[in-house]
Amino acid sequence: MIVAQANSWSLDRLLFTSGAWLLAVIWVLPLGYAIMTAFQPAAFETQITLQAPLTLENFIRAWNAAPFARYFLNTVLLVTMILVAQLILCSLAAFAFVRFEFPFKGVLFALVLLQLMVMPDILLVRNYATMRTLGLIDTILAIGLPYFASGFAIFLLRQTFMTVPRELDEAARIEGCSWLGLLWRVYVPLAKPTMLAFGLVSVSHHWNNFIWPLIITSSVETRPLTVGLSIFATTDSGIEWSIITAATLITSAPLLIGFLLFQRQFVQSFMRAGIK
Repeated sequence: MIVAQANSWSLDRLLFTSGAWLLAVIWVLPLGYAIMTAFQPAAFETQITLQAPLTLENFIRAWNAAPFARYFLNTVLLVTMILVAQLILCSLAAFAFVRFEFPFKGVLFALVLLQLMVMPDILLVRNYATMRTLGLIDTILAIGLPYFASGFAIFLLRQTFMTVPRELDEAARIEGCSWLGLLWRVYVPLAKPTMLAFGLVSVSHHWNNFIWPLIITSSVETRPLTVGLSIFATTDSGIEWSIITAATLITSAPLLIGFLLFQRQFVQSFMRAGIK
């Protein structure tokens, strides 16, 4: 029986490992094709060969064909603004749900969880009407404003704050610490792994967000990278896939490089935060 269980365990592990490698290969194939095409002359864009000469001309042509520097600046401003607003607002909300008692507390938290089941695409028309009323059409603020409050962040931080021992609360209060001081000096330091994990999710999501920025922006001064890349791929570069893949690598390079350099910290943050 022991031998049969060992064989079954070995077979399960073999199937799991094989499936993981198969998924990894499927995932990396498009990226590998994009890298090969971006660094090869346009004459080889329809061929998959390792003997083609390498060149940086595609990147130079792509960078000069569209205002990618402005797109990068807009995207960095956007993701930074959204992340800072989310961490501040959601930390305050999560702290209130954990530390204070107020009417309809359970109902309000249920409404926060209900937000997780609402697809953002459903609110596009309503959000656009709101931005038009506020006079924010075609601004970076209009792209980020609907995402300043995150139900996922409130839930995640609330679960983390609930693990903070009340003894630390009492010690800080005895020392004369205010409620905001208690949040800043006790809860926030203990929740840094969770905040880092959420920050990675938030930056990745809003760096790649496309539908809402496409609808709300109409000028180079406000377009993020995703919208700029889509316009570049359809109007500026025609069907030159070598230039399109070079532009794609330019826009995705910060996330790829960040993941390759800090993948161990990424995984540790997710494990500490309990994100599955």
